[in-house]
Amino acid sequence: MDESGPEEEKPIIDISVNTDNDEDNAAAETLLAALDIEHVVQRTLQTVQVKQAVMLTLVISGDTEIQALNRQYRQQDKPTDVLSFPLLDQPLVKAPPEWLWPVPQEQGSAEKQAGSEQEVEKPLFVTPDELGTNLGDIMISWPTVQRQASEAGHTVAYELLFLLCHGILHLVGYDDQTEAGYREMLRLQQEILAAIPQKG
Repeated sequence: MDESGPEEEKPIIDISVNTDNDEDNAAAETLLAALDIEHVVQRTLQTVQVKQAVMLTLVISGDTEIQALNRQYRQQDKPTDVLSFPLLDQPLVKAPPEWLWPVPQEQGSAEKQAGSEQEVEKPLFVTPDELGTNLGDIMISWPTVQRQASEAGHTVAYELLFLLCHGILHLVGYDDQTEAGYREMLRLQQEILAAIPQKG
């Protein structure tokens, strides 16, 4: 049964492959061509009730690039499997707070409390309606996908899609920094992939 309504638009997904070598680039590109990435993105968004038009970027990288970003943004000097860079100011999903990333405090609230006469609002970045909401970027390490698939005893395709779901969940507001958030993200990823026929 197709759960998508007529008003739901297909996500715009910009995919880039830039691993550490040409052989890995070719292998990742071949797998991506065989998978229905758009369907996985749609299914993930439907599962968490995100119905608006969206766009996102997916980068398949090597361990060197993802390690540099992991060091810069998470202060962990080692490769990781997936990094997500949400562009939203607040989560799109409705869920218990312990499942979501924290909403940043309002900028300038200290100045307002101090009695400042002028309130300066930062202009919002506005995406044209025809493009939908830009959720942000997901980076997945191809060598780590291969290692983790081998260690877990499942296909590289499954591991890649599992990490893609994980990244999308982060972009729309989920966080795995609490045990409850981690368990909910894991449950959602498994539910989403169980509903998608596996290839590769």
